[in-house]
Amino acid sequence: MTQWTDCTGDVVTGDTIEFTEGVFGGSYRKPTYIGDRTIIARVTGDSYGHDKQQHTFSLVIISATGCEPLTPGTKTRRKGRNVYRNGTMRLVWDDETTRPAVADEKHTRGHAARTQRAMRIAH
Repeated sequence: MTQWTDCTGDVVTGDTIEFTEGVFGGSYRKPTYIGDRTIIARVTGDSYGHDKQQHTFSLVIISATGCEPLTPGTKTRRKGRNVYRNGTMRLVWDDETTRPAVADEKHTRGHAARTQRAMRIAH
């Protein structure tokens, strides 16, 4: 049996997540909304960008439905704000006691990235 739980705002490496994203066509300057796509993916990594400290997740697609679904097994990246935008669910880990350590490490990196950005902006 699989059990899902809300993890909006707190996805970590090792999670299997489900989220819905908008799909757009047309040009970058004038995108046209086509529809929504629901993705189930395994989070294989995350990072904070050097310049703007934008949180980005590395994902391996398990399944995708809806508009222009992605192929299972495909590797992709998504900004955290887009993963969290419409709510995010995750599968409960077999051993939930190991997840807090992974989350703490991520939160430490996130805090350091935000501090570094604030210092750069202040100067």
